[in-house]
Amino acid sequence: MAKEEDDDNLPDKDAAKEFYAKYEPKEIIGRGISSTVRRCIEKETGHEFAAKIIDLSQESQDGVDTHIMRDATRQEIQILRMVAGHPYIIELQDVFESETFIFLVFELCKNGELFDYLTSVVTLSEKKTRYIMRQVLEGVRHVHSKNIVHRDLKPENILLDDQLNVKITDFGFAKVLNDGEKLFELCGTPGYLAPETLKANMFEDAPGYGKEVDIWACGVIMFTLLVGCPPFWHRKQMVMLRNIMEGRYSFTSPEWADISEDPKDLIRRLLVVEPSERIDVHESLMHPFFNTVAIKSGGFNARAKIRLAFVVVRAAVRLRRLPHTSARAVALVDALRDPYTMRALRKVIDGCAFRVYGHWVKKGEGQNRAALFENMPKTELKSLYVSNLSR
Repeated sequence: MAKEEDDDNLPDKDAAKEFYAKYEPKEIIGRGISSTVRRCIEKETGHEFAAKIIDLSQESQDGVDTHIMRDATRQEIQILRMVAGHPYIIELQDVFESETFIFLVFELCKNGELFDYLTSVVTLSEKKTRYIMRQVLEGVRHVHSKNIVHRDLKPENILLDDQLNVKITDFGFAKVLNDGEKLFELCGTPGYLAPETLKANMFEDAPGYGKEVDIWACGVIMFTLLVGCPPFWHRKQMVMLRNIMEGRYSFTSPEWADISEDPKDLIRRLLVVEPSERIDVHESLMHPFFNTVAIKSGGFNARAKIRLAFVVVRAAVRLRRLPHTSARAVALVDALRDPYTMRALRKVIDGCAFRVYGHWVKKGEGQNRAALFENMPKTELKSLYVSNLSR
């Protein structure tokens, strides 16, 4: 294996002889508080995988109980094996455990996190959102069929493979539920927490929560995919949590003017404060948003083909006679007054912001591009917009 500048961080090979005998670790592709993820090659087949190397040494944990970490990792492995075999859930290939390290070998998802993909494209079309959300919900349905709740669904925990297919990952907070069991621990990511999760932590008489919290998280993810920012985000976390508790969000931003009614209706049904009234995963997949019209094959019909060709030619001629919308000049006074409300400018503004910052503020915290400009004077903002428009 070629030496890298960070190879000193690799664990002692004597601690996991089986892993090193079977796999050849390559470059680092991810880091966690106590883990490193490396691309690795299976020596016998040449296939690529992702190896998550969890460090259980006392020196690296800063007071964290390594026994608890080991038990939590074993529980995650058990759950991963319970949900294995589904096309939209990450596949655990191998496990190697030593006294100080645990090696988890997963399938490699070369397109990385859905979060990073969304950052690069700003927003997804309804068609692409339908494609992603159908797979997410299919994966969640499989997880729930095993009486497991994920508890931390978010774009960072959804990977994309070579064909941009979904792979739900990170089952560290997942829990197997007994019949009728309710949970009370506060875990997950603030912007994706369901109201009942917050209530279970705040009120002694709260009834707890169950698998419905994953459905709420799917609603937050779907909202975010369509317009590029989550529904409940606020720079003051207490305000954000209050908005979640009250289910306070809106479709009034300029981006929503271009979104049809079906996805809005599904989001309304996913983001219902009362979990007993929230749509379940089966009903979600049957929603009109996911309905597609199948084209039946009825053999070759020459007359129909010719008629269709005439219609296409006629439509093309008419389109050429129409003034092209992109050729219309944008009034400078309108662009200065409120550029973000103008559909033609939104992608330009978002694209510039993403190129400057490279991310949405901070992963898992304020995932809202609007926050990037909150502390800039209006005169400075206008100068930025005008300079970008003139390019």
